[in-house]
Amino acid sequence: MGMLAKTRTTLEMIKWEHSIFALPFALTATILAAHGLPAWRTLGWIIVAMVTARSSAMAFNRWADADLDAANPRTRARAIPAGLLSRQFVLGFTLLMALAFVLAAAQLNRLTLYLSPIVLIVLLGYSYMKRLTRWSHLVLGLALGLAPSAAWIAVCGSLDPRIVVLTAAVTLWVGGFDVLYACQDYDHDRTVALHSLPKAIGIPAAFWAARLMHLAMLALLAWFGSLFSFGLAGWLGVAAVGLLLAYEHAIVSPRDLRRLNAAFFTMNGVIAMVFLAFVATDLWLRR
Repeated sequence: MGMLAKTRTTLEMIKWEHSIFALPFALTATILAAHGLPAWRTLGWIIVAMVTARSSAMAFNRWADADLDAANPRTRARAIPAGLLSRQFVLGFTLLMALAFVLAAAQLNRLTLYLSPIVLIVLLGYSYMKRLTRWSHLVLGLALGLAPSAAWIAVCGSLDPRIVVLTAAVTLWVGGFDVLYACQDYDHDRTVALHSLPKAIGIPAAFWAARLMHLAMLALLAWFGSLFSFGLAGWLGVAAVGLLLAYEHAIVSPRDLRRLNAAFFTMNGVIAMVFLAFVATDLWLRR
């Protein structure tokens, strides 16, 4: 396989377009920290850091889970089990993206550089959590939830406790939809030494757990809005997230998982972008 074909396969493997999940929340923190747009250099390096960190984490997950993916009918067509990419190539790509992330962190400020190894530990460590605990969904949530706090530090060089509320909200948001996504592997996980909330408590109860996580996320977004004195547009953004989450839960059920990919991939990207758009509009109106 030529390098161009390998590049296309790698981008498909890491689902690079799904960077849109956490990136809008990082950009929300960025504009709040800067009271508008930061310097273009800062904005550019934040985006580079976000994309390379996620790419490293996704590639490492595919490398670490290659044998598990090969045994799962849902995932055996992924790049490594299908023989499209070698494990050595994917590990090399992981290391390249990790180094690029540390470089981007170094271009922002000293604290982001010092914290970058800790971020990588969380991002890469998630891949092994499903072997250890049913709560691996929240570790994945934290991996994405770190984005707004990291972006705030990138702009300000320090951490404001208020932005941690958004980190907690994103953690529960991602954790909730990952619980739903894991329902697809309920039968497989019961036959192997992997843990998930659906496996532990059953699919119907897992749906209720995801709903509770998303209700808690909305409560945290409301708290976040009050901490940053949202105006009308900001509160409309919180309401829009609530409506979109309700729709997401309405199109799937414990008895019908057929539209799970639409809920997981399409709607979550929309939720993140909508929240960013409303908060940006609110900030612009209040300037």
